[in-house]
Amino acid sequence: MNFFFVLNGRSIKQILVIVIAAFFTAWFFYMESIVQIPAFSTKDGPKAIYKGEKNLALTFNIGWGDEKAEPILDLLKKEKVHSVTFFLSGSWAERHPDLVNRMIKEGYEIGMLGYDYKDYTDLEDDKIRRDISKAQEVFRKLNVKNIELLRAPTGHFDQRTLKIAGRMGYTVVHWSVDTKDWTNPGTAKIIENASKAKRGDILLMHASDSAKQTAEALPLVLKDLRAKNLKLVTVSEMIANGDSNSKEIK
Repeated sequence: MNFFFVLNGRSIKQILVIVIAAFFTAWFFYMESIVQIPAFSTKDGPKAIYKGEKNLALTFNIGWGDEKAEPILDLLKKEKVHSVTFFLSGSWAERHPDLVNRMIKEGYEIGMLGYDYKDYTDLEDDKIRRDISKAQEVFRKLNVKNIELLRAPTGHFDQRTLKIAGRMGYTVVHWSVDTKDWTNPGTAKIIENASKAKRGDILLMHASDSAKQTAEALPLVLKDLRAKNLKLVTVSEMIANGDSNSKEIK
């Protein structure tokens, strides 16, 4: 009889150990999942960030044009918004050194949008490298230092782009919410698209001349983000606050 109870006690202890181990394993994976930054990536290679752990990253692409970028900068200054990441094409930066310099002085983060507006998935490897290198040289001459972020000019990229960018020292940055402001769908639609943004998102807007309604929509977009208590951070700040998770890109 005593022997029976000894065995039963051991069984109970073993079950408790298994249950406790399972609980802590589940807790570990849950905690790990909420501090990761989702990313597109090759299986073992460099990554393309598209979403973060917390806060929100407001980003603007500027590829061409002479009229829309300055009003956007004026609005951001008026709204006291300092943590923004601008992705600039080298060809635009080359023609607007004064605006690039203003961005730096006002504390905005600058990432590269290549040099020309070309789809990297259509280019040979060497042409991708040359486009990035050409943009690098422009920013070097403008004394823009420590650029580590690259966005594919058309938003399209593949494993080759990730590998080339990684070898050249860049992290490719995509987005999780697109306002589609460049299609000029009306300010109400831009605001509606932006309203989908939540904690951890990277929000895409444009300050090229093709985005004719962005400046009008921006104050209300910012008002909505503030109402949601979403703190704006740069993409680099977002990356620094979490580890990367990966999703394979063909």
